[in-house]
Amino acid sequence: MSEKKTIIDHFLLHTAKAPNRVLFTQPMGGDIKNVKDHTAEQVFIEAKRMAAYIESLNFEKGSKIAICSKNCTWWIIADLAIWFSGHVSVPIYPTLTGETVRYTLDHSEAKLLFVGKLDTKPWEAMKTGVPDDLPTVSFPMCPEGGDHKKWDDIISEFEPMADIAKRTMEEMATIIYTSGSTGKPKGVMHSFETMTVPTEGLVKLLNITSSDRYISYLPLAHGMERWSAQCVVMMTANHIYFADSLATFKDDLTRAQPTIFLSVPRLWTKFQQAVSQKIPDEKMKKLLKIPVISWIIKRKILKTLGLSHARFAGSGSAPLPAPLLQWYRNLGLELLEGYGMTENFNYSHINMPGKTRAGYVGHHYDDVEHRLSEEGEIQMKGPGIMLGYYKNEEATKEVIMDDGFLRTGDRGSIDEQGRLMITGRTKEIFKTSKGKYVAPAPIENKLIVSPSIELACVSGVGFPQPHAVIHLGDDAKISAGTPTGKVAIEKELEELIKSANSTLDGHEHLQFLVIVNDVWTPENGFLTPTQKIKRGTIEDAYSGNNEEFYGAKKTVLWHGW
Repeated sequence: MSEKKTIIDHFLLHTAKAPNRVLFTQPMGGDIKNVKDHTAEQVFIEAKRMAAYIESLNFEKGSKIAICSKNCTWWIIADLAIWFSGHVSVPIYPTLTGETVRYTLDHSEAKLLFVGKLDTKPWEAMKTGVPDDLPTVSFPMCPEGGDHKKWDDIISEFEPMADIAKRTMEEMATIIYTSGSTGKPKGVMHSFETMTVPTEGLVKLLNITSSDRYISYLPLAHGMERWSAQCVVMMTANHIYFADSLATFKDDLTRAQPTIFLSVPRLWTKFQQAVSQKIPDEKMKKLLKIPVISWIIKRKILKTLGLSHARFAGSGSAPLPAPLLQWYRNLGLELLEGYGMTENFNYSHINMPGKTRAGYVGHHYDDVEHRLSEEGEIQMKGPGIMLGYYKNEEATKEVIMDDGFLRTGDRGSIDEQGRLMITGRTKEIFKTSKGKYVAPAPIENKLIVSPSIELACVSGVGFPQPHAVIHLGDDAKISAGTPTGKVAIEKELEELIKSANSTLDGHEHLQFLVIVNDVWTPENGFLTPTQKIKRGTIEDAYSGNNEEFYGAKKTVLWHGW
């Protein structure tokens, strides 16, 4: 019986078979045509040269080495170099506070830090958390300044490592620190097995081959993108295109023409809003009823979005409103939701064409089991479950049960066909002053169907009825700058509350919406790096005004305008 192959072994086989196959296309900034391709052989050689440098530092085997960068070719090459030299990689999100950077580096006991493609302003804050005595290496697209050793200098100086470390399935490969929507980040330990087997499952299910194209822009420091971009390319040698920036994203997407495209609800909403600006929804519905015109419109919109070649489009991180899903399906794009978490390497549930149900995240993978506790908590068991939390046995025992099932912390329900619905987080449920429990996530999902609302946070602990603090979308914010626009938005949101409340139990009825004029970003702590709301931060920012809000007796309030 042959030994099971790790993702590294798969990469080595593909490199030997097709050394000249282009794996990565990296925008280099400036002119949108300025890109750099890396073949499998080039990736392999650079990784071995960097591995030789790491080996020269004489770290104890299994040492932790951190990577702090936006997605780019060198992120993945650095990870390979860390693995080739026998060590463990520790990704750091490229938009964190200096305090969180220091905590991650200290807690993981990182011996070296790769500093990569970063925006100057966030990096100014982040680098305050980098210890002065920690050795650093800068990628070619690193912000200017600092005493980092330069990647290109090292690659020129060191010969490729002759014998790379043979990694086994059982060995720890990486520590992924959770995005920390509550409390301090926890270090999720994954082995080569918990990364490889889920990748085999995803590749098989989606039939991913070397002819597929994928654009990588969601943070590689997060488990989902690590899986779908890095691990899949190592297993299939498909072509990965990187995005340069938000400003160039449309051009980057057009260049890639991805066959597989993954995103988060926030971006799917923005895409829809951009189209609806040019073709209002009512006009769109009429056009899609005309056979020939319908085909032309669908093709044109998908081409404009850069998704005309997408054979699989997925969404994760948060629920997608049913009307948004239907909007894309009306265009001929089968937008499918999936579910997973860092602790199971995102290998849990997925929708497939013909088996979907609005509001559900689909069936579990074939080699995954799921169940609900008496309290309705989703528990699952599968090959992607982490080794545990780094240096935190107590937290590990809290989530990994004696029978191997993982407590997800999510509440859910399972329909008669085995499809899973997420109904909220067990710890997010709060009690009103009437003694009734409210799950905020399903209510928030009813609000973000409005094209005017980008993000929503439902709260109201200790008050008779819940309320929502909302963040307007870009277009609505512009409209709110005029008196007539403000009135129009108020009317729209008053109708939205009526519509949403009509579908909710009485104790869940929203009393009012608060429109805030602040910016919510990962950089200022209101969102996680994967664009989820940080409920605690948002509640702390506005709860001091709750007495005033409830006392106003209005359906829509403006705060900070």
